[in-house]
Amino acid sequence: MRRPARQILFTPMRMGLFLYGDNMARLDSAAAGGANVLAFLDMLAWSEGTSTIVASDDGYNVLVGGQLFNDYRGHPRQKVWLPSYGIHSSAAGRYQILAGTWDAIVSTYGFNGRFTPEAQDLAAIKLLSECGALALIKAGHITQAIAKAAPIWASLPGAGYGQHEHQLAALLAMFIACSGEVQA
Repeated sequence: MRRPARQILFTPMRMGLFLYGDNMARLDSAAAGGANVLAFLDMLAWSEGTSTIVASDDGYNVLVGGQLFNDYRGHPRQKVWLPSYGIHSSAAGRYQILAGTWDAIVSTYGFNGRFTPEAQDLAAIKLLSECGALALIKAGHITQAIAKAAPIWASLPGAGYGQHEHQLAALLAMFIACSGEVQA
């Protein structure tokens, strides 16, 4: 069950986008582990730049660099050249999961290998659990959760991959805008 759409207006200076709409995780709150987990997934998709691509399926069909794919039978495994970084990347989906990471998740957790939106949500949650961020998210300790998740997602502050990293304040504002609750 999807949560209802929400329209929140941000100034470009503050959030780097002007409208955040119905770009939400496909899992319901119970399946995700709570409203904070859903809000973190939505924040992460915004941070990775996938949920803001208007022509996409809420970011679930986005290849690194912004191109779209249309087959959810498996990870697309397309190597995209990123000249700004001098690398090829297989990052795909709402959370920009690498092909090798997807393979490890499929093997470790017994996923059927389909790269569906729901499977991408579950995979991101598994990654958040593995890095120690999931319990922090559920408890509302979002700054600490972001720090724990940074080694996995290049768009988070402190990731150190040489890519654009969002400011913590912008991420916290987006988390709250996505109905997340932050604890002191």
